[in-house]
Amino acid sequence: MKILFITDLYPIKQGEATTAVTLHNFVFEWIRQGNEVDVIKPNFILNSFLRKKPFYKDGFYDYQGVRIFNVNYFTPFLFDFTKKLPKELDFESYDVIISHMPSGIIFANKLAKTIKKPLVCGVHASDIEVMTNPIYKFYFKSQLQEGYKNAKKIACRSFVLQKKFNALMPEFAEKTFVAASGIDCIGAPSPRTFSDSAIKVLTCANLIKRKNIDKLILAIKDLDEFELKVMGSGAELNKLKKITAKNVEFSGQLPHKKVLKEMRNSDIFILPSINETFGMVYLEAMASGCVTVCTENDGVDGIINDGENGFLCPATAEGIKETLLKIKSSENIEKILQKSFETIKDYTSEKCAKNYLEKIEIESH
Repeated sequence: MKILFITDLYPIKQGEATTAVTLHNFVFEWIRQGNEVDVIKPNFILNSFLRKKPFYKDGFYDYQGVRIFNVNYFTPFLFDFTKKLPKELDFESYDVIISHMPSGIIFANKLAKTIKKPLVCGVHASDIEVMTNPIYKFYFKSQLQEGYKNAKKIACRSFVLQKKFNALMPEFAEKTFVAASGIDCIGAPSPRTFSDSAIKVLTCANLIKRKNIDKLILAIKDLDEFELKVMGSGAELNKLKKITAKNVEFSGQLPHKKVLKEMRNSDIFILPSINETFGMVYLEAMASGCVTVCTENDGVDGIINDGENGFLCPATAEGIKETLLKIKSSENIEKILQKSFETIKDYTSEKCAKNYLEKIEIESH
């Protein structure tokens, strides 16, 4: 299959701290599986500036062997936006256009109508924000709705987002499916028993407000039987350090390999964040043998089922505290961890990428 992938959420250079690589992982795996993929990264400059994304000039780039065309627009893809697209891309040769993020969907919908190719739209947390926030009402909401209407399939990035999207747009519910991300760092499960020593709790995140690390610290600071390690950096770091807690350690931002090592040495991983599109870090924690805790009705809720292969908790200090104590007193930790490992085997990069293309049911030339 030959795919044109369109999104503004795509790295161009290594080390872009504000650009997730989850969509690149799909593209990379599709190519590895024998498909052809080109990427267009359309930037509405004002939107990129507000989101503090790095700015790159128009042109072709290469990221880990993937060809990307970066193109900037001062207006949100108005007028004859195709004039800036390169002649090197043979638009008639593509079997499908797959788009993600609001800007990507709006751009791709206009292009799909121009070149008459089937469209797939990917729904993230930001799409729900655009659909529900009045500030986007006059242009972006209507443009997104048109994209969803014209789409052959709609790929929701989690079970939670599928549920939210279907409630907002029930007329498109039959076109939706879950396009979860996958990981490759899956090893053998290791036994976990909570001894008389302190239970090691780990969290890892960009330390911003919606991650709710402050609530986690408040929940654990009076629980002497627990030790919390906070990995990451961000705007909230100094505020978090001011919360007095003798059983909390800040390790800063660590390389990915060290993060995985810390996970393998921890008992519990918890991230009580809200408005997550997905949350690869939860899958990595499950694969590393941690008892993994996600916020209920967010992130990987639906992959994690409470009390079966992990735990769900409210994003409140009291709710987090109750969940940690429930884990400590549970007699089924080994069964939960085994079920967690069985779950994660279905979420490899290979399986998730293959599942995505099978769901969109597009025949190649």
